[in-house]
Amino acid sequence: MPPPGSESAVPNAGAPLLRLEGIRKEFPGVLAVRDASLDVRAGEVHALVGENGAGKSTLIRIVTGAHQADGGTVELNGSTARWPSPLAAAGAGIAAIYQELDMVPALSVRANLFLAREDAHLGFIAATEERKRAREVLTRMGVDVDPGVRVGDLEVAQQQLVAIARALLAEARLLVMDEPTAALASGEVERLFGVMRELRGRRIGILFVSHRLDEVMAIADRVTVMRDGATLGTWPACELTRERLVELMVGRPLDQEFPKVHIAPGLEVLGVRNLSGGRVRDASLSIRAGEVLGIAGLVGAGRTDLARLIFGADPVDRGEILLDGRPVAIRTPRDAIRNGVCLLTEDRKAQGLVLGLSARDNFALPNLDRWSPWGWVRRGKELSEFERFVAGLRIRVAGPAQPARDLSGGNQQKLLLARWLERDSRVLIFDEPTRGIDVGAKHEIYLLINELVARGKAIVMISSDLPEVLGMSDRILVMHGGRVVGEIPEAAAATQEQVLRLAVG
Repeated sequence: MPPPGSESAVPNAGAPLLRLEGIRKEFPGVLAVRDASLDVRAGEVHALVGENGAGKSTLIRIVTGAHQADGGTVELNGSTARWPSPLAAAGAGIAAIYQELDMVPALSVRANLFLAREDAHLGFIAATEERKRAREVLTRMGVDVDPGVRVGDLEVAQQQLVAIARALLAEARLLVMDEPTAALASGEVERLFGVMRELRGRRIGILFVSHRLDEVMAIADRVTVMRDGATLGTWPACELTRERLVELMVGRPLDQEFPKVHIAPGLEVLGVRNLSGGRVRDASLSIRAGEVLGIAGLVGAGRTDLARLIFGADPVDRGEILLDGRPVAIRTPRDAIRNGVCLLTEDRKAQGLVLGLSARDNFALPNLDRWSPWGWVRRGKELSEFERFVAGLRIRVAGPAQPARDLSGGNQQKLLLARWLERDSRVLIFDEPTRGIDVGAKHEIYLLINELVARGKAIVMISSDLPEVLGMSDRILVMHGGRVVGEIPEAAAATQEQVLRLAVG
């Protein structure tokens, strides 16, 4: 293994475009970054990896002007730099795609693409020219979206692609990508990688943060590993194995990536018959106690829409939902929760958490009735349950009162998972359950899935990560164009190619 900072086997090596040295950042009660150093060269993809809470997001927010470092130095093109705002960083040639999307849902795709960069003449926005440029960049990304559509009407994955397109329009010299593929399926990821290779050829530096280690190994030139707020070192990607990278990140080897345990399923718990609503058409499924049903498909296939119909978040036009073989009326999420059905949403920021409330209050929201037998909340019971799940899921939180918005993305996801596990629901619908979660935390969630099915829970798992679907499901349904187009009865015997053939219709 070469020493940290080794220059060998790195294409396009040159003087650093960006250099960070000894960076330190502290928030109230939390030392987020204590000693971080790395450099990004022009014409390279530099991956930054580490567990949730390792300090990656904080570090890149310092690079992009969203946070100010408390110590250390930042250099751009050899000169000391300090940006008081993201706008100032953008003016210096730095564009960012954050893990938590910063789009304006009420505005159109075009307006979001050109926000703060409007093409104006004599005080009038050149809408025609903006629409033309918007179509060009969306086509370049392979995104079939009308520039006039409201961003709020798009799926999360489509919003992610629009955010990437916006960064490309900025024509930056340094592109910072924080989990850009978390909501994307394999086809969209390949298109994105094609764009990244094109940018690399144009001598643009890319700082790429991802928990998908296969993608890191496929696209990165060099890799910097962070752990507990500090950088361990930087290595050429070609001299790392996936197993060695995992060991560096988590401090221990993981014996098995997908520790799937197969048990004999019981009777049908949830049945869906010819369900239609929104873009979903005549969808049917069945899931039994002790079973994981994976749902795969490309962006826009209707997977999330189906989950929202079952959970009562969107209106059903026709069809029926059955629990234990009996039809039930689920018109609202409250109906679903009362019937033992819960949904871990794909968009934790907009649909899952109340960001201004504490971590403890977010955990408690759907569970207050469990701790209020006489109308008074048993705060001691609430706190003990919160602390139990914080320990069990290794949620990195400064304390029960820490606002949910201050948690890292992965810890926000684990907080959402904790409150549904506390609810002890019979049917758990997990929509992208490991989105934005590091490899160690993923392994813990997979073990939890095993525990849940062993207790007779029925789990519907929607994921854009095909290896995850294949590795943790018992059966797989594939959707295309709002319809269920195929079923793979034995996930263990399936291949990614088999799933993709169904997914493309």
